Amino acid sequence: MNDHTPARARLRLTYREPWNWQQFHNHFALRTLTGVERLTPHSYTRSFRLGPRSGWFSVRPLADQPALELGLSPSCADLAPILTPRVRRMFDLDADPAVIARHLGRDPLLASLIARVPSLRLPMAFDPFEQAVRAIVGQQVTVKAAVTISGRLVQRLGEPLSETPDGEPMWLFPTPAALAEDPLDGIGMPGKRVQTLRGFAQAVAGGELILSVSDGVEALVERLCALPGIGPWTAEYIALRAFGEADAFPTADLGLLKSPLWGAEGIRPRDLAARAEAWRPWRAYAAVYLWHSYAED
Repeated sequence: MNDHTPARARLRLTYREPWNWQQFHNHFALRTLTGVERLTPHSYTRSFRLGPRSGWFSVRPLADQPALELGLSPSCADLAPILTPRVRRMFDLDADPAVIARHLGRDPLLASLIARVPSLRLPMAFDPFEQAVRAIVGQQVTVKAAVTISGRLVQRLGEPLSETPDGEPMWLFPTPAALAEDPLDGIGMPGKRVQTLRGFAQAVAGGELILSVSDGVEALVERLCALPGIGPWTAEYIALRAFGEADAFPTADLGLLKSPLWGAEGIRPRDLAARAEAWRPWRAYAAVYLWHSYAED
């Protein structure tokens, strides 16, 4: 249940414990996009666009109860009914970790990871288009490099936010049309990836590509893979991070293949895909645990 005081544009977003703020802080710490997002030890703030409206929201964990406090820019208080479910999905507040842990724990190797960190959730993006752009930019480069290049896109094509929390500048992520129309020269990506990114943005801007899982994640993956330069890894990663699809699983991901769980030699994609069949319908959560173990190694 959400309690809110409209005049202050504050809402309380409850969750089922355990839920770990530090997991989300660590996730955003690697990916924070300067100008669009802000991260402190106890809060996360970002700009957003919903149709013709734009503003910012912030979340912070409450120390005395299992809930996050959601703050909205004053001009967007009336958007709370639309924003709240999206923020809940972004921070995976509606998952039942006990159900997921019981299922994944049937695999002895995953059980050992879950026993060490029983509260991992599935962080997802607020905006599917932004996440898809960042996934395409991130093909075959490090997370840090992808953040740097995405930051250049914001600097070149982002729009300033008129209302910010403290008067300091914030920016809106570029629109599909802005990315489609710019040549993106000197942005720091190979020519083929630039073509892929512009082609993707053109398809979204023109309405030829619908970023939605309303007809199933497989249909979204198929639509994405039909675009030049987008393969199964990128499509599955977009499904996982942009929509929080619980069973999305980018089998070819290096972090999954090289998780210390598999030993020094790692595991082959074919073998990982076969093993992951038993993890359905929670393969994305298994991926989170494998990525966590890879990051810890």
